[in-house]
Amino acid sequence: MATTRTATTEWKGALMDGHGTVSLNSSGVGAFDVSWASRSQEAGGKTSPEELIAAAHSACFSMALSHALAGAGTPPESLQTSADVTFQPGEGITGIVLSVQGRVPDVSAGEFQEAAETAKANCPVSKALAGTTITLRAELL
Repeated sequence: MATTRTATTEWKGALMDGHGTVSLNSSGVGAFDVSWASRSQEAGGKTSPEELIAAAHSACFSMALSHALAGAGTPPESLQTSADVTFQPGEGITGIVLSVQGRVPDVSAGEFQEAAETAKANCPVSKALAGTTITLRAELL
């Protein structure tokens, strides 16, 4: 069954001095302030499109890896995934680094790396970001 998720943004003002609010409509979990400064500088208190992409990518990758490991008969005890999305003003998103640490009984480091590479290639968010260089760092704990 297909699902559709919706988020909306209300923006006020010009790019450089304006600001907006992103609302996660489907889940209703909240609204988040955004601004150019939060996107192009280290500005706290507001999010950016890249941070939202990082959240989506780390969650999608974790789900894909968990599914692959469980399908092989070795479900993970835990996975800790971060996604670092780099934004360069004037260029856009220049790269993503996925880092995962996993506790997976009865799996070798090589098997974990292979499952992580497969998850990176097949998670829907990775596929949506196919034009971007995605680097993977996988560590079995």
